[in-house]
Amino acid sequence: MGLSVVTAPTDEPVSLAEARKHCRIDTADDDGLLTGIILAARQWAETYLRRALCTQTLDLTLDCWPDTIVLPRPPHQSVTSISYVDTAGATQVLATSEYQVDLSSDSLGAQIRPAYQKTWPSLRLDVFNPITVRFVAGYGGNPSNIPDPIRSAILLLIGHFYENREDVVIGTITSSLPIGAR
Repeated sequence: MGLSVVTAPTDEPVSLAEARKHCRIDTADDDGLLTGIILAARQWAETYLRRALCTQTLDLTLDCWPDTIVLPRPPHQSVTSISYVDTAGATQVLATSEYQVDLSSDSLGAQIRPAYQKTWPSLRLDVFNPITVRFVAGYGGNPSNIPDPIRSAILLLIGHFYENREDVVIGTITSSLPIGAR
């Protein structure tokens, strides 16, 4: 089983202007650095929360058909396609009439099952990851759709990453820096 990003988000949950204001930066000298920090903070938050924040397209690969496919990285917007390698070794796209999608159970992850009186098709089992589920996840195209506590935590991360560019502070006492966004 694997998860990969097919289309990365085009927006970030926090704008460069918001990050500048939060970090009390008045000049554009560090904009390149800050842009990278915004990206890193979003990715850190997505990994920690196990959620997709901004709209993105993902591929979930599976070795076999489970009874129910549970998609990771909620909230989910849609399932784009399900493809599989058939017993002859050809890649097939499963017709949408062959499965049902439940986006309403999104707090645990969207669920996909065979449609009524249908079964999952046979697979070529001598290949790795013969099943690929492509789906769209995230809170939507508008960063204001992302819950405020998450956006606030990302701002905390941005401030932390900007001010502390190393993992440890060395002085009379050496200690790891805590991350308040947790």
